[in-house]
Amino acid sequence: MTEIVLMSDPKIAAIPVVDCGEPLLDVRLRGGALTIDGRRRDGSGAFAQLREGVLSRLVEAGALLPDGVRLLFVEGYRPPALQREYFEQYADELRAGNPGWDSERLRNAASRYVSPPEIAPHSAGAAVDLTLVDADGQELDMGTPVNANPEESDGACYTGASNIGPRARANRRLLGDALTAAGLVNYPTEWWHWSYGDRYWALATGAGHAIYGPQEHGGELAAHG
Repeated sequence: MTEIVLMSDPKIAAIPVVDCGEPLLDVRLRGGALTIDGRRRDGSGAFAQLREGVLSRLVEAGALLPDGVRLLFVEGYRPPALQREYFEQYADELRAGNPGWDSERLRNAASRYVSPPEIAPHSAGAAVDLTLVDADGQELDMGTPVNANPEESDGACYTGASNIGPRARANRRLLGDALTAAGLVNYPTEWWHWSYGDRYWALATGAGHAIYGPQEHGGELAAHG
């Protein structure tokens, strides 16, 4: 894709899902293959869950990074109810600041930063938010923090933003090259958001359907802690 297609675009929702039935796995059980960040930690451990195929590709991507650089995992699976809460909260913020916007414009603007609940890759266990750290665990300069929204970052959260420094641009390229080589795709309004197997991945790669759909696994996730 050369244009930025937002998650709210009808062509995303139109992509069929044929779920392959892969389980959600706890990334913390992969023996140190990933560095785990705690900023999105929740009581059930949902944040640390990913579909098996996504996790294996993350481990592959991590192995492609140079010595002294590691992937920092921030958030994976997000229960649909939590996704809906995030989306509505951000839409409310935009509505308060832009009272003249109609519902379609609000939905499109909100989807730059939070996916509409019904198609959200995080709720399928197909998406991961992540960044890079050095050997001492310090985050590399990526131009903005993870989860900076378009308003507060003046658009610098967009993967291809021009208003970031050369070091940040190089680090984004390093992250992107490794994840792309492992088969993941980026949501171009969020440099930290990568996915595999979801509807957005299907659009980006030309696949006929998504292989991961939304999951309701609250009790099972709690059991995995």
